[in-house]
Amino acid sequence: MTRLSGITPSGHAHIGNHLGAIRRWARQGRPGDLYFVSDLHAMTVSYNPARLRKLSRELLAVLVAAGIEPDQVFVQSDLVREVGALTWVLECACSFGEAARMTQFKQKSEGQGMVRLGLLTYPVLMAADILLQGAAEVPVGDDQAQHVELARSLARRFNTTYGEVFTVPEAVTPPTAARVRDLSDPGRKMSKSTQDSAGVVFVLDEPDLIRRKVRRAVTDSLGRVEYRPQEQPGLANLVEILSACVGKPPREVVAGFSSYGELKEAVADAVIEELRPLRERASALLADRAELDRIRKAGAERATERGAHRLSSALRLAGVG
Repeated sequence: MTRLSGITPSGHAHIGNHLGAIRRWARQGRPGDLYFVSDLHAMTVSYNPARLRKLSRELLAVLVAAGIEPDQVFVQSDLVREVGALTWVLECACSFGEAARMTQFKQKSEGQGMVRLGLLTYPVLMAADILLQGAAEVPVGDDQAQHVELARSLARRFNTTYGEVFTVPEAVTPPTAARVRDLSDPGRKMSKSTQDSAGVVFVLDEPDLIRRKVRRAVTDSLGRVEYRPQEQPGLANLVEILSACVGKPPREVVAGFSSYGELKEAVADAVIEELRPLRERASALLADRAELDRIRKAGAERATERGAHRLSSALRLAGVG
């Protein structure tokens, strides 16, 4: 049973991505699971082509450096011909109403001067990613569950109308992970695409920079070192990061501290050590261009081979293959 997960290179990977997804993929992934860098998804809003290419390579290196098996990773755009062809077939099976009612499209298009068509059709591209690889399970949060439901609808519609080709995927809820907030504004989630990186700890940040960011993290003036997420969100965010790094419950890890400064030093130490092996391995991969290119090429070949029969069958049954 194939489980498929993707991550978009909309910015540098941060500690929240690592603790919430990448580390779990490396530790709990099963043989047959697939992980991909969804660089085509990053094109639905304004972007810089050179930066996108660089971020895609960097994120691929991070996935492999985290411990995910190289034969389980690939970059989406390396299958652009295959996924593009299947996207068109699925778009022709999808109604405008189905695409337009996607919640993320409504949210992201609001207030934009120019709304790219790709933002509207992106869920169909996501469906093509899923169906091409024959994924049976797609771990997603609440914000993506609607997109998996569209993939299910399109798979059933194609199978019923033209012939059985696609596995009908299931959305699965991943294990609860730390919801890391921005260190400078705990009212918002840490984000790869934020314009202000002062409160974002990136996985490739140097130790000294990590420590400075943690030391400057927003807390409060109460002076009480307790785990109270509602009353002290900034402090709770630091506690939750420490908890995720050391593998102990938040109320347990907070008990040994008497000051915010002491807690921040412990958080900085834990994050630095958590990220050290990942940063070192990723940096080595990025420095060895030939090896990273080899991993990427092999991943593309395997992903293409996995989807070849489904694509050719879909095209033939749709009358164009």
